[in-house]
Amino acid sequence: MKHDSLYANPHHKVDDFVFDEQVATVFQDMIQRSVPGYKTIVSAIGLLAKQYAQDGSNCYDLGCSLGASALSMRHNIGQPCCKIIAVDNSEAMIERCRNHIKEDSSSLPVEVICGDIRDIAIDKASVVVLNFTLQFIPVSDREPFLAKIFQGMLPGGILILSEKLCFEDPRQQELLTDLHHTFKRAQGYSDLEISQKRSALETVLLPETLETHKRRLASVGFSSSEVWFQQFNFASLIALK
Repeated sequence: MKHDSLYANPHHKVDDFVFDEQVATVFQDMIQRSVPGYKTIVSAIGLLAKQYAQDGSNCYDLGCSLGASALSMRHNIGQPCCKIIAVDNSEAMIERCRNHIKEDSSSLPVEVICGDIRDIAIDKASVVVLNFTLQFIPVSDREPFLAKIFQGMLPGGILILSEKLCFEDPRQQELLTDLHHTFKRAQGYSDLEISQKRSALETVLLPETLETHKRRLASVGFSSSEVWFQQFNFASLIALK
């Protein structure tokens, strides 16, 4: 796991964040040191997949990056004739994801696709994972995309949606942002790294409130959605069909 130092030195101009070769090389270190509870979430995705995967169904990891959620599902699903479909639009991420799947000893089939998750057909889905993915999709596309996922899910299926949150109360927003920055400092990031990374993500990662997520999930048809994990301004929800 290569150490993330992409923003350790001053940048004359901080470009928008992209999931390119540089990011893919350090992504495992970057996300573990940037997202509170990331390992807990990935581990729980496997446990949830074990419980909700249905015989003969598909399980999707949309925005799979290096394949952590896909592998967690693969190691836990016991239902026969299941298939995992892992999708990401970054060629650099997908190349590494394919290598991780290839090196893994589990036998559950995994199809790895390089493409836009909005264009992927969702069919016979019992488990769908959006692990810090929706926040990178244009806001106007989020409801149609979730509606497409819902329509492709089997009755009794589960959507796991993990997102960075924002808050309507400016005091809460400031508090939870400060706590996140404190967390990152504790992981070894400098104030310069935190500031430059924040600038790079400012127009790329667009967080929403928990209430917005829950309203949208209800509007596309999910019978219920609840937060099962939250640390600071990062949360993961379970939505049931």
